[in-house]
Amino acid sequence: MDTLWFNIVQWLHTLGLHVDGGTARAVGDAAATVTARLDMPSLLALAAALGWASGFRLYAVVFLVGMMGVLGWMPLPSGLAMLQHPLVLMVSGFMLMVEFFADKVPWVDSAWDAVHAFIRVPAGAALAYGVFGADNATMAVVAGLLGGSLSATALATKMTTRAAVNTSPEPFSNWGLSFFEDGLVVAVVWLATQHPVAFGIALVVMVVVSVLLLVVLFKFLRAVVRRLSSFFSGSAKVA
Repeated sequence: MDTLWFNIVQWLHTLGLHVDGGTARAVGDAAATVTARLDMPSLLALAAALGWASGFRLYAVVFLVGMMGVLGWMPLPSGLAMLQHPLVLMVSGFMLMVEFFADKVPWVDSAWDAVHAFIRVPAGAALAYGVFGADNATMAVVAGLLGGSLSATALATKMTTRAAVNTSPEPFSNWGLSFFEDGLVVAVVWLATQHPVAFGIALVVMVVVSVLLLVVLFKFLRAVVRRLSSFFSGSAKVA
């Protein structure tokens, strides 16, 4: 890398553009950091994080990743560049606030999740797909399938756990779980972008815990499925 930047500086000198060594080294280090952040493990970790976190808080994921790109905290892949658009940030930020408060009200949270049951999974798949985009069609499809599966798993875990917690008459357990999910989404996105390998290990743990929760709370899972079926069948009859 040092040889490469030395050659670039020499070439600029031949064009009459004089760049001191310190500036060249700073630019080189920045470029190396960007390249390291966008290697294959980082891209896979980002795709998995977007899919998993979308199952909990889709709008928060879109807003957080978009702002990270705008602030220069992370170079976004070309397939996710639209998340930095002011209109996308404005809409996702507004919906983030709506979801934040809706998720704190017992049973309203379950209704909100039911409405978004068929939004978060394809959105999680689309975000994961966008990590690779047209640059690598094969990996984009793989990432899309991974993101959709992780989003569905996270969503099923969230809805099942909320169905169990909402049986309690007091609202504090619901609030605590909701705030935990808020923090979890932020932690997942941060860990995936800063420490991809550690995120991979954490993801395996989270998936195992999710499967165990779904098994333990199976009766609540069935109740969620029945509620979703009646909700959408009722909507179909009205239509």
